[in-house]
Amino acid sequence: MTVQAIPAADAIARLADFSAVIDARSEGEFAEDHLPDARNWPTLNDDERHRIGTIYAQVNPFEAKKRGAALAAANIARHIERELIEAPKSWQPLVYCWRGGKRSGSLALVLDQIGFKVSVIEGGYKAFRAAVLVDLPRQAQRHQYRVICGPTGSGKTRLLQALEQAGAQVLDLEDLANHRSSVLGLVPGQVQPTQKRFDTLVWDKLRRFDPARPVYIESESKKVGNLAVPGSLIEAMRASPCLRLELPDDERVKLLLEDYAFFVSDPALFCERLDALVTLRGREVVQGWQAQVRAGDFEPVVRELLVKHYDPGYAASIERNFRQYASAGTIAPADRSAQAMAALARDIIAARAAAVG
Repeated sequence: MTVQAIPAADAIARLADFSAVIDARSEGEFAEDHLPDARNWPTLNDDERHRIGTIYAQVNPFEAKKRGAALAAANIARHIERELIEAPKSWQPLVYCWRGGKRSGSLALVLDQIGFKVSVIEGGYKAFRAAVLVDLPRQAQRHQYRVICGPTGSGKTRLLQALEQAGAQVLDLEDLANHRSSVLGLVPGQVQPTQKRFDTLVWDKLRRFDPARPVYIESESKKVGNLAVPGSLIEAMRASPCLRLELPDDERVKLLLEDYAFFVSDPALFCERLDALVTLRGREVVQGWQAQVRAGDFEPVVRELLVKHYDPGYAASIERNFRQYASAGTIAPADRSAQAMAALARDIIAARAAAVG
């Protein structure tokens, strides 16, 4: 048998054909980004890569290759023992490393010698990344979007979740980015993915959608936290039909107090995040908000943040950037509850079905 090398574009078009996708890079490289549904079988782990690299630079390449081969052989043996003793001969993996070199080649050679039909990606992850960047605009432009617009606290994320649960196609960029898309949006304990990982996650969602059905998405700006939304997707969103989500101010305040409960339980954190608004709102205003937070008086702070900070900026941005916003139909749940959002989601899906049927 021989290992089959396939171009990255062909590999990503055929991902469903493989029994498993195996990433032979280190755990750190894998965490930065990887192919959809890939498993991490490091030929060399992070520490081992560093040690072998040091030997390569400070001693000589031959010594580094000897020691690296010994470590790689031991790691590959552990992967086989852990994962493949019960695997049938029909198991067909796709293997890759950084540039399709020694690490994936070593693993693929052993698997091939066992008798598995093995494929490797020509150019490795680097070629996959390039293929994704080429394919992202095509994936973004082949779909029809319905943009959920509405001021902060109107329940856009809750509605997207309800739509997805009801069977609609949903692209939740804030969920993929681990961020709620505002100055206060980073959730404690959550780390945003790398830009490469975010791009792959967006691309992977888009490629799985049916172009014949609409994709519901929130009216995001160009960045979600520290991550940039792919430009082709932003362009498609801003040219798409909009739905204007409305919720009374009292309900919006209660919704935010529920969704940002970590600020209520940690006033010091809330005050720390509010410091980011000093440049926009002035030191005196922010210090007033912080004093109320320390006193446990959260509701008026949230209400003022909505009225004085978020709403004016959102209104100007949405009208400037989303070309069909002026003709958006208004949608309104009975209240902020999950049940009300579920009912609204069903109504939206039913109205869409009636319009096309």
